Amino acid sequence: MAGGQERTLRRRIKSVQATRKITKAMELIAASQIGRAQSRIVANRPYRAGMRRVVLEAAQGDPAAAGALLGEPESVTCAVVVAIVGDRGLSGAYNSSVLRATERLVVDLQSKGVQVRLIAVGKKSLAYFRFRGLTVERQFQGFADRPSFADARPVAAAAAAPFVSGEAQQVLLVSTEFRSSSSQGVTTRQLLPLVVEAHDDAPGELKGYTEFEPEVATLLQELAPKALESEVFTALLEGAACFHTSQQRAMAAATDNADELSRTLRRTMNRVRQDSITTEIMEIVGGAEALRSGK
Repeated sequence: MAGGQERTLRRRIKSVQATRKITKAMELIAASQIGRAQSRIVANRPYRAGMRRVVLEAAQGDPAAAGALLGEPESVTCAVVVAIVGDRGLSGAYNSSVLRATERLVVDLQSKGVQVRLIAVGKKSLAYFRFRGLTVERQFQGFADRPSFADARPVAAAAAAPFVSGEAQQVLLVSTEFRSSSSQGVTTRQLLPLVVEAHDDAPGELKGYTEFEPEVATLLQELAPKALESEVFTALLEGAACFHTSQQRAMAAATDNADELSRTLRRTMNRVRQDSITTEIMEIVGGAEALRSGK
């Protein structure tokens, strides 16, 4: 019995060690991707800031022409919700936190009588929404780990189409915001109408020194899709960085758990082995005593 238990423990230890190799490798791969993802976020910031600055200047130049594209909608009967998650799991609460926030947003909008058109980015989103009974109108996948600007264009186009046609009055985005390697969080923000906030790179109130060619209404029609693509691309980049960070943490915790479990199993196996040796010694001594008594 003891020998069989020892063999079982040895097999479990080998299985745990094999799992540890996998989790450690995934941890190292994710750690190597974090720096690259952060570099892409930093490289994208000047373009995003410049696009926001141009849109702000144009809006300040002719607020009437910008009224349909900027600000808050007066009433919302239909809203587009874009959720950005990963294509893979094993990343802690990265996917589930965004999906739960999206579900809460959809339920809240529907309780107010707003029709919701859901767009899902990331393979992990589709099964979740189907299980919850939510209809996904468009779904994109295959680029969550290393998104490109070309990947952001169809997502932005799908989100903007109902708004441009007048079917939807608002486009909302649920994604993760990468603040630092130790701080990430889920954010919900409005993409359309464009919300342009003044920041360090943006100008203050214009004094009449800016001229626009062509006129502002035409200019905004060209800038709005580019600005939307820029916002979606930024969300994809930050989502990728958050995914790699979450996966690195999750795999590090899994590796530590595998080490602890391996130590626990080894201690148990050593106790079983000691018990087996003690039993064998007692049997030998008992046998020797029986032979001595017989003589």
